[in-house]
Amino acid sequence: MAHQWHFFRAGGVDQVAIRTGADLLALPELDQKLWVALAMPTRDVAIDPLTMDLLDADNDGRVRVPDILEAVAWIAATWKNPDEVLKRSDRVELSAIKEPAVASAAKRVLSDLGKSDGTHIGLTQVADVVKAFADTTLNGDGIIIPETATDPDTKLAIEEAMAAVGTVVDRSGKPGIDQAKADEFWKAIDEAAAWHQAGANAATMGPASSAAADALAAVKAKLDDYFARTAMVAFDPHALAGMNGQEADFAAMSGTALSSGSEAIARLPLTTITAGKPLALRAGINPAWVAPLASFADHTVAPILGARDSLTSAEYATILDKLAAFVTWRSAKPDTAVAKLDEVRINALSLGDARAKIASLIAADQALEGDYLAIASVEKLCRFQRDFGTILRNFVNFSDFYSRKEGVFQAGTLYLDGRAFRLTVPVSDAAKHGALAGMSAAYLAYCDIKRAGAAPRTIAAALTNGDADNVFVGRNGIFYDRSGEDWDATVTKIVSNPISVREAFYSPYKKLVRMVEETINKRATDADAKAGSKLEGTATQLATIDQPKPVDPLAATATTAPPAAAPAPAGKKPFDVGVIAVISLAIGAVIGALGGLLAVMIGLGVWAPFGIAALLLAISGPSMLLAWMKLRQRNLGPLLDANGWAVNGRARVNVAFGRTLTVLATLPKGATRSVDDPYADKKSHWKLYTVLVVIVVLAASWYAGKLDRFLPRPVDSVQVLGKNAPGYPGSWKQVEDLMKAKPSSRTLAPAKVELNVAPTK
Repeated sequence: MAHQWHFFRAGGVDQVAIRTGADLLALPELDQKLWVALAMPTRDVAIDPLTMDLLDADNDGRVRVPDILEAVAWIAATWKNPDEVLKRSDRVELSAIKEPAVASAAKRVLSDLGKSDGTHIGLTQVADVVKAFADTTLNGDGIIIPETATDPDTKLAIEEAMAAVGTVVDRSGKPGIDQAKADEFWKAIDEAAAWHQAGANAATMGPASSAAADALAAVKAKLDDYFARTAMVAFDPHALAGMNGQEADFAAMSGTALSSGSEAIARLPLTTITAGKPLALRAGINPAWVAPLASFADHTVAPILGARDSLTSAEYATILDKLAAFVTWRSAKPDTAVAKLDEVRINALSLGDARAKIASLIAADQALEGDYLAIASVEKLCRFQRDFGTILRNFVNFSDFYSRKEGVFQAGTLYLDGRAFRLTVPVSDAAKHGALAGMSAAYLAYCDIKRAGAAPRTIAAALTNGDADNVFVGRNGIFYDRSGEDWDATVTKIVSNPISVREAFYSPYKKLVRMVEETINKRATDADAKAGSKLEGTATQLATIDQPKPVDPLAATATTAPPAAAPAPAGKKPFDVGVIAVISLAIGAVIGALGGLLAVMIGLGVWAPFGIAALLLAISGPSMLLAWMKLRQRNLGPLLDANGWAVNGRARVNVAFGRTLTVLATLPKGATRSVDDPYADKKSHWKLYTVLVVIVVLAASWYAGKLDRFLPRPVDSVQVLGKNAPGYPGSWKQVEDLMKAKPSSRTLAPAKVELNVAPTK
């Protein structure tokens, strides 16, 4: 019979409940489409990294569904009752272990600790034993370190192998070599030893062979060039002019400072080219090649042919033949990692017993692998007892997160702007993370966090309650990680999204207030600048008033121009009636709008509250609708996917749940509060005065009949004041009633109609 599952609804997703060991063992039967997550990173989660490494069998830094199922199979074979695994504990009862090998290893650990009569084993105990075992020179990993060797020569051989072919790290964290590295080292030693042995046969001149070959190599290209040129001249005498260098080459050198080592000189032939002429080794030589050719004569020619001052083509061929085997051997030198070792050391390693000793040490270390695995299985037992249930509640389902126990992906709590933000996640790259996390439809604040003695980090906090009016880049707060350590936090980036419908309701009015404030500030700034400019101009005029000048007698007879009119004194501008007219029109428009709105509301009667609600809805409705639609899309998936998770569905964070993730500041229960603030702003009566002015203006407008066309008939000025109303009897309502009446009842006096009827609508 198939296992009967139980599902619970959270975050808009049906999530499977893992309540019993039977649920745990049946996980291989559960369709992966019903798992909340399909993969999670081994780092940046609130699970011990060593436990995550035990699950990550392929060491790729991620735990996937097959890794979880493999762990479930191991649990089924190790525990008598899998229900125990779902109970978080730091210790395991020996009686709960089903696998004999694991039970035996647990008893061995207790025995090593001097607790042979123990009934349970804890993670701290087994971790100490595992560490002690790993720190030994033979720890079952098949890797030996220099300290593993007991004699100096073997220790030196291990160090030489590490330098030559590289290292691997053993369980203690120290570098060493394993069998593969040892084989690579000995292969290089054997190749180098064989090459040195072949060199002994190729060195026909004995120790002098190397010096002779070196001297030959230094001049061989020029020697080949010289004998080829003489052969060409012997073949055709007309080639002589070209073989000794061109006049243009010498002309080019004549204008430059030369030295015997100049490249231009070195390119010329060794000596003058003549058909059949032997090469002079010490006289008439190209200055750039005097020293190399002399070395060739001393170290190569003399040992092979005897001392001489010239060299023929045939003699040169004899030298090449004599050194051919040695030159060929030396060019075949293997490019191995042991090239830095000399011939004596290479032969000693090749023929000595270091090879056998290193192999013996590696075999001895590998023989202890079973002991280590047995102890490691006890550590795995204890780690799964403590952490595996938590992993399931954050992988198969997100029950820890939705039950407000904090998911393993939550980094800690950020305190900022009078709120505690509990939904925070670590971030390695804010730009890359924000590109994907922004699709979560959550309002995100990225913060750089710093703490003395720790590397700086970055987190992303989701704002899910309140408003964002006072959250901006540069704002500082305090972040507490899962360990309770405090960090300085600074907001560095904002990803804006709606936070709540309530915030969206007030958003249009806040925008209006900000717009008015910005407009007032701008106009006040402009007015202040203009006033300052005028004041500066007036001061300049006063400072540059011309002083009386002495009269020039010669110019006295000249016709003088009439004095210019004195500039108008600075002061108040003439009264501008147009400004008053504009202000009056503006006031009239405002009063008309208010009157029209008031008339509509009064006309609704008992429905007036609904009218007010409709007006507010018309203003705030669009932003509230947009926020509602965004909040329906807000989910945890993209936020975790940006951190390397593979969330298998939409884990919604609705408004109700969001309020639990961002906690607003509230007074403690039972606290008292005094509202007397000695430093409160002084009360101003401008609001009262404004209301009174509006009331007076509206009353005057009503009395003058200006609002009658906007008001219901029972409350217009004519109906209330009768003949005392300034608009009586020519109000538009009387004329309207007259037009609606029957022709026989239209009895208005002609004089009254002719004189007093005002224009109708």
